Amino acid sequence: MSVLSDKWIKKMSLEHGMISPFIEKQERSNNISYGLSSFGYDARVSSEFKIFTNVNSSIVDPKNFSDNNLITKTEDVCIIPPNSFALASTVEYFKIPRDTLVICLGKSTYARCGIIVNVTPLEPEWEGHVTLEFSNTTPLPAKIYANEGACQFIFLKGNESPETSYADRKGKYMKQTGVTLPKI
Repeated sequence: MSVLSDKWIKKMSLEHGMISPFIEKQERSNNISYGLSSFGYDARVSSEFKIFTNVNSSIVDPKNFSDNNLITKTEDVCIIPPNSFALASTVEYFKIPRDTLVICLGKSTYARCGIIVNVTPLEPEWEGHVTLEFSNTTPLPAKIYANEGACQFIFLKGNESPETSYADRKGKYMKQTGVTLPKI
């Protein structure tokens, strides 16, 4: 596997719609940076957030997930309570090529504040808005800024196309839009 460059990411996005909307260069000004980088793409977090709450004293069960565990807010800033968790999604919609696997890492600006961004790999031929998981590991409330950079996607080319892609097996998170909750 090799890590794919900005030239490949740009070509695949502009000619094949791999990332939409696509920002051709790093945008910064007074924001947490986003857009194309040397060997990756820094995606933005959308303004819809689902924040975990204990108001209903329910249990988080991945086999029987209840949206009573969450409160939904659509705002420019999300405040994650201390030692808590929130879900969001990318502004960008991704269409992953058949011979490509994508991994994601959180941005250092958030990591240095104790905010961890987790994303599972984007498999070959998966498409959709990526659900982002934010963990506030600090004993203090933490801010997440909508429409600013949250994480970097790194594209890896396989030695060949897989026998079965995510689309072939009709994966349960295919073509998701917005924040998508756990499914069985």
